[in-house]
Amino acid sequence: MAKALPKIALSVSRDIPFNKLVLSQSNVRRIKAGVAIEELADDIARRTLLQSLTVRPVCDADGNETGLYEVPAGGRRYRALELLIKKKRLPKTAPIPCVIRAGGIAEEDSLAENVQRAPLHPLDQFRAFLTLREKGQSEEEIAAAFFVSVQVVRQRLRLAAVAPALLDVYAEDGMSLEHLMAFTVNPDHARQEQVWEALQHSPRKEPYQIRRLLTEGSVRVSDKRALFVGTTAYEEAGGTILRDLFESDDGGWLQEPALLEKLVADKLEKEADAIRAEGWKWIEVAPELPYGHTYGLRRLRGREVPMTEDEVAARDAFQAEFDQLEAKYAEADEIPDEVDQRLGELETALAAFDERPVVYETDEISRAGAFVSIDSAGVLHVERGYVQPEDELPVENEDGDAEGDGTKPEKLSANGTEADPNDDSAVDDPEEDETDGVRPISDRLMTELTTHRTLALRDAVANDPDVAFRATLHVLCLRLFYRYGFDTCLEIEAKTVLFGNTSGLSDTACAKAIDTRHKQWSDWMPKNAGELWDALADLDSDSRHALFAHCVGLTINAVHQAYDRRPKALHHAGRLATAVNLDMAAAGWIPTADAYLGRVTKARILDAVREAKGDKAADRIAHLKKPEMVKAAERLLDGTGWLPEPLRTAGIEPIDSGEAPRVAAAE
Repeated sequence: MAKALPKIALSVSRDIPFNKLVLSQSNVRRIKAGVAIEELADDIARRTLLQSLTVRPVCDADGNETGLYEVPAGGRRYRALELLIKKKRLPKTAPIPCVIRAGGIAEEDSLAENVQRAPLHPLDQFRAFLTLREKGQSEEEIAAAFFVSVQVVRQRLRLAAVAPALLDVYAEDGMSLEHLMAFTVNPDHARQEQVWEALQHSPRKEPYQIRRLLTEGSVRVSDKRALFVGTTAYEEAGGTILRDLFESDDGGWLQEPALLEKLVADKLEKEADAIRAEGWKWIEVAPELPYGHTYGLRRLRGREVPMTEDEVAARDAFQAEFDQLEAKYAEADEIPDEVDQRLGELETALAAFDERPVVYETDEISRAGAFVSIDSAGVLHVERGYVQPEDELPVENEDGDAEGDGTKPEKLSANGTEADPNDDSAVDDPEEDETDGVRPISDRLMTELTTHRTLALRDAVANDPDVAFRATLHVLCLRLFYRYGFDTCLEIEAKTVLFGNTSGLSDTACAKAIDTRHKQWSDWMPKNAGELWDALADLDSDSRHALFAHCVGLTINAVHQAYDRRPKALHHAGRLATAVNLDMAAAGWIPTADAYLGRVTKARILDAVREAKGDKAADRIAHLKKPEMVKAAERLLDGTGWLPEPLRTAGIEPIDSGEAPRVAAAE
């Protein structure tokens, strides 16, 4: 017959006045962890004590109870109650629910209470927050009740809203919390489950892969088209935005690219209508125009509208305030936020005064046009006053001949009529009667005379480098800044090549620098090309050299074209890059998916990572499929300065294990 197990006798419990309780030295918790005492006190004040204290009677030397009780388990609750008493929110004699222990060891009580406690699974917490909200509590109320930020509450509510099937996987430890966080990017449960199913065939399931798949086909809020339209207008039109509450996402992703394109087109067209109303002959509208789209077109100079007295006074006031603040905080280690913000506002206001509106003549507007696009910051960009070649008026030279159509003027006879090319009457004749009066010099003699002069001029200029430099600069400026630059005798042709429609080229730092510099020189150029020679003479030496370098730079063509093999020209481009120590990484080129990684083979991707970060880094991503490999490589190469072979410059060492490029020491 089986022996009956002894009955269990539970420890008695009763309320004991707080002033009869003392902390025990037997509490095994020595390291602070979890909720702070202050927060626990606030929670007790809000909900009262949810868990009783475990106490033991305090005995004297003879073993007799003294009426006091020590607290070996529940020390944090004891300190929280003590804090409430100090704040006069609880009387010293307040009855405290206690479980009185007699047998065993005090340290065992403390250890068992902490070890046997099962922590709450994160999913239970997420669902509990969701239940509280469903029962009417706001996110702010939940945050206040549990002493967390509203952002934390929103994150946990978002986690609880993931597809139930994936929550079950998480509950069974089939995925990590980081994976679950990645799934919150897209609320579509069906899409979440599709992505998880697709990842089952991948040896590695990285959270970034989940985010990428869930936002595939979306447009980032930081995209210039999204900035141009604005998220408010996009959402009012029915668009949705995905946001990641757990990682920086630049504002999220726009889910309806087609809707965004329509909104962009509509807004651009509306803005273009306002430009058309100014009377321009043509308007070209596009979100992004190819770099060099104005090449071959003459730009009207126009006239800047002078500032009014009120505008001058306002600008002077802003400048004075800016100078005062800058001087006041020049030596300060840190500028207050409000002062920094004000300085930014003043800089913006002053810049607006510098960008004066330009007025054009009515007859010029009727022959010219404008380009309407979006700049890299998502702001409307309007380029007014460009004249197409077919809209140019005929230009007359000093002899009254029309120029500008590329044809040579017809040869004229002595009396000004068109000469017959087979008629030798205008040729010099040694037998000619000298009494016939002064007749024009024959073309043959004129050719001989000017041939002698040309030869002598070549020798003279060759012996005067300053004039030679100025003459070369003159012809470069005529070709690059004037539509019809015929005012030169130098047979030097300056051309600037047009690039293909490479996306984002206009937004690069190099393109902006060139465009700004070209506009500054263009504004300086005399309106009449005939005045250019004297204008160049008035320039100081440094300015002439700067203008010369700008013009020469515009003529460089180091573009590889499949249909036009120019190995010697490209070799020279390499030597030129070495001479100026060109570093494409410093110039802003980054190996992104669009710029390089997504357009080469996996072998080249691995070679790039191996060269920049080492063999171990390359081996870690070698097993990935190409889309995942591209994304991983993009992260690994970020900030390394790695460059593909066509972008490298001799004299700058290649990347080695993630180090920045170094200029090779001269031998």
